[in-house]
Amino acid sequence: MDDTARAGRRIALASVIASALLAILKISVGVLANSTAVVSDGIESASDVLTSGIVLFGLALAVRPPDEDHPYGHGRVETLSALLVGSILTVTGTLICYHSLERAWGSGHPPAVFAVWPLVVSIFCKSILWLGKRRLGKRLHSEALMADASNDAVDVLSALVALTGLSIALWDPGRFGRFDHFGGAGVGVIVVVLGLRVMQRTSLQLMDTMPDGGMLDEVRRVALQAPGALAIEKCFARKTGLKYHIDLHLEVDPQLTVQASHEIATGVRIRIKENLDWVADVLVHVEPYTGKLPAR
Repeated sequence: MDDTARAGRRIALASVIASALLAILKISVGVLANSTAVVSDGIESASDVLTSGIVLFGLALAVRPPDEDHPYGHGRVETLSALLVGSILTVTGTLICYHSLERAWGSGHPPAVFAVWPLVVSIFCKSILWLGKRRLGKRLHSEALMADASNDAVDVLSALVALTGLSIALWDPGRFGRFDHFGGAGVGVIVVVLGLRVMQRTSLQLMDTMPDGGMLDEVRRVALQAPGALAIEKCFARKTGLKYHIDLHLEVDPQLTVQASHEIATGVRIRIKENLDWVADVLVHVEPYTGKLPAR
């Protein structure tokens, strides 16, 4: 496992610990302060413990080398973990919405002022985790880590929504006491939207959706720098966890021997893997060049 992958596991582990502490703090204070918004945000943090744990597990398995039964590696585990994270977020957000709105139409005591502090602490901590995971997720090309980073960003937003609802309720409990519950429902809506987005993105990966054109142009550019590579007929790519597998149809001089064509294809494969760190492997299929051959 390289240093970047280890860093991914470390930040996921730190996220599990931070989310657990924040969940305990927010739920405990929310119950004591009678704040639905703070309790809802605490439940959302508790779900983060599970989702970050899933990401940690997925990253640990995704970096395992290929074996006889998994020639493309174990990267799909990372994608599946991201899909599971999205599913958990969707269910959690739905339950938060339901219970918050249920309390909004009931009777109860107004929230206490000290309920504000756990939300302020959460905004600060989650902002740091969000920036760290986002940066590392881009370096690793990790869908699960990027999903977890998005989850942290939404945690910041949900804490702000909860804080807004709580503040309105504290401003005038007699007229706006229900806004604390509405803040809790707002947290749930945000979590549902995030969960659906994560599920959509990871589902597209499981369907082998092509990456953006810029990445494929980069593959073509590097491939054509290899001696003997004359043109690229086709270029396909699919993500298998942290990296991409490339299928390349390379055009070479049709007068070359099979051995010479094979050596060119091998050179192209090596050049792409050395220059593009997001490529796991390249399958090169040799085709005869159909254009005008350069003068010899």
